[in-house]
Amino acid sequence: MKKLLLAGKAILGAGLIIIFLQSCKNETKQEDPKEVAEDANEAKFDSIDSKEDDSEFLVDQAEINLAEIEIGKLAQSKSTNPEVKKFGKMLVDEHTKSASEVSALAKAKNFTLPTSLTEEGQEEYKKLNEKSGVDFDKKFADMMIDGHEKAINKLQDASKNAVDEDVKTWASNSIAGLTAHLEHAKLLKQNLDKK
Repeated sequence: MKKLLLAGKAILGAGLIIIFLQSCKNETKQEDPKEVAEDANEAKFDSIDSKEDDSEFLVDQAEINLAEIEIGKLAQSKSTNPEVKKFGKMLVDEHTKSASEVSALAKAKNFTLPTSLTEEGQEEYKKLNEKSGVDFDKKFADMMIDGHEKAINKLQDASKNAVDEDVKTWASNSIAGLTAHLEHAKLLKQNLDKK
């Protein structure tokens, strides 16, 4: 009986240890690509605040380009409205060009950029993808207005405050293109609101 009791305690003890170890096992969560890029830049330029600010601006621009390209592709495949499809194609074309410019600039400055859609970008994409028909088109237009207004503000800020002259020049030169996108998005929204 004593041996049985000891064996039972040993089995129970071993089971508790296994349960404890399993509960302590680290669940590895994939890090957000934007955070990875920002951390890498912070480590490189920790002592040079101006470079860190410029790198954050380019990380933001890369994030915007990645999101706009994916949302543009979604608009082309999901919308039935020819104007929304056309706007989606323009987004993909223009932001692919911008992404390559930002990438070249970042490479020249030794900045690290995100290479895939961020968590926020994935969330926005998912929200849009849940819509269909005219609801999809209207949500798309609203996102384009909101996103381009924010992006233009960041460009204007960098065109005045970036320390690196190349970053400042690129930001200044990019304002007109995004302003045209914003005006196009506002017209699209006006036309969709009539429906």
